[in-house]
Amino acid sequence: MGFRGKLRHMHDPHRAWIKWPLIAVGWSLFAIFFASESIVARAYAGRPLQVSQTITIWFICASIWFAATPVMLHLAQRFPIDRRSGLRNSLIHLLFSCGFAFALLAIYVLITSWIGFQPSGSSLATKLRNQYVATFHSEVITYWVVIGLSHAVNYYRKYREREIRASQLEAQLARAQLDALRMQLQPHFLFNTLNTISVLMKEDVQLADQLLLRLSDLLRLSLKSTDNHEVTLREELEFLRNYLEIEQTRFQDRLTVLYDIDEQAVEAQVPNLILQPLVENAIRHAVAPKPGKSTVEIRALRSNGRIKLEVVDDGPGMSAATNKNGIGLSNTRARLEKLYGPSHTFQLSAGNEKGLQVTVTLPFHTAAGPEKLDAQN
Repeated sequence: MGFRGKLRHMHDPHRAWIKWPLIAVGWSLFAIFFASESIVARAYAGRPLQVSQTITIWFICASIWFAATPVMLHLAQRFPIDRRSGLRNSLIHLLFSCGFAFALLAIYVLITSWIGFQPSGSSLATKLRNQYVATFHSEVITYWVVIGLSHAVNYYRKYREREIRASQLEAQLARAQLDALRMQLQPHFLFNTLNTISVLMKEDVQLADQLLLRLSDLLRLSLKSTDNHEVTLREELEFLRNYLEIEQTRFQDRLTVLYDIDEQAVEAQVPNLILQPLVENAIRHAVAPKPGKSTVEIRALRSNGRIKLEVVDDGPGMSAATNKNGIGLSNTRARLEKLYGPSHTFQLSAGNEKGLQVTVTLPFHTAAGPEKLDAQN
């Protein structure tokens, strides 16, 4: 769901129904609060408590305010108190607050007179005057409380909308950057492979033709996950094996590839095309310059809620070119930083005997969600 879809979801009229039960609860609490205050005051003064009558009167008052709430919320939306028109709209709300106080008190007096809760010996005008003198100011304040709460809710909703918009834009930017990095990496890999085929066309046309067919299969496989920034390690290894078939066709028995894959790790989500540039780097710097046999080992291990990926070669070891230059490694660093931030590690180190070891450590999670740590790990 896009950002606009989320906003429509937030303002869905079918979900707005829950607002009015909440408002009704609020006015009920208003009635209970002031009814209890009146009862306590009567008890303290030694007067008859009149519990049922007091509660009824305050619920009548709350019901009248509840009925008027939609109009007040509309006025709060129509005349917002903000920087541009705060003074003018405040004066407008002052007039409305006085009008509401007069009108709602009149309704209150009529209802309570009809059910017999007003003094029987007084005229309607006297009852209205007494009520205005006693509670007019509190009615005005009640109006302003409703307007204030409405503004507070609106400001909070706008703040959340801005927050969602900012997070959506940030996510879109991060995805665009990741897409750009991956689009940079795929032509780089394709260019290197085609360059190998171009060289072979002068030496062994049949072998070059075989490489073209395998490259076609490899590109077809890569298109399956073109929209995903993460794939399972199983899928990543499948792509890598197809890539290495091309390289082994090129180097024949000069290249030996060893796999040490933890079966508990194969369903882990890893960055799409994460291993291929690391292996390509090993082949470029350890296998290609070496006239004899070379070995590249790919390892994957799940431990303590993380997955460790390693590519180890037996070449000349770390060098300035291997350490810093090249699209493959620099692009891999950038993608890992975008995807995982500080929760990942990317290290270059010397192998156990010689050569280069590239180690990537990521949080272990599957397509179903984050994985809990195993007790045994």
